[in-house]
Amino acid sequence: MTYKDGRVAVVTGGGQGIGKGIALRLARDGMRVVIADIDGEAAAETAAELGPQVMGLTLDVADEAAVTELMDMIGGRFGRLDALVTCAGIAAPVGAPVERLELDDWNRVLAVNLTGTFLCCKHAVTLLRTCQGSIVTIASTRALQSEPDTLAYSASKGGIVALTHALAVSLGPEIRVNCISPGWIAVDDWRKSTRRSPPALSAGDHAQHPAGRVGRPEDVAALAAYLISAEAGFVTGQNFVVDGGMTRKMIYAE
Repeated sequence: MTYKDGRVAVVTGGGQGIGKGIALRLARDGMRVVIADIDGEAAAETAAELGPQVMGLTLDVADEAAVTELMDMIGGRFGRLDALVTCAGIAAPVGAPVERLELDDWNRVLAVNLTGTFLCCKHAVTLLRTCQGSIVTIASTRALQSEPDTLAYSASKGGIVALTHALAVSLGPEIRVNCISPGWIAVDDWRKSTRRSPPALSAGDHAQHPAGRVGRPEDVAALAAYLISAEAGFVTGQNFVVDGGMTRKMIYAE
């Protein structure tokens, strides 16, 4: 899909990783992209890499006043918003047993991953409704299955899946809302320059996937680009798993 009408997209968490991949794809499709990331250095660096149609801003998605300010700025500067992709998220703490998981840590993960998604959607609705735009939320296969001691992250991502269909029913038909749940996506070479490195992947890592390889940010970006396009006009309220088939593979201990 190529856009030549000045369409605008916001990608939260777009400074690094999957969010950066999505921002790159939408910019290449011709959209003006606003990257909003808590790591302002990463947001600015990515915007500089992607070109003049991309703007990088610092944003904590859990801060409602900051989210409101962002959407007001977009309305004032561009006068429209066609797509919102909520990719901002944190995983820590990982490996904390439930009996030692601090409430502050639990609350912070839920605040960024789930409440942050809600806040961005809430304050983008007016602009999106005017353009009959769309929302793509980013969850995880952890919404559907878990490793031990990933409670806060898994709960937050499961909440995003449920929030997605609730929003789709609430905002349709003017705004479509869909979710992508990525599996194992290698993002080492999609980080900011001070943290960037080639992915250290083994043949066994790739072999775990029926698709034959570990995922790349481009895999998620391609689906996000489709979901915000007019070609997906009959698609809303859905959760799409992008994991190379890994969650469909039965594993038996040998």
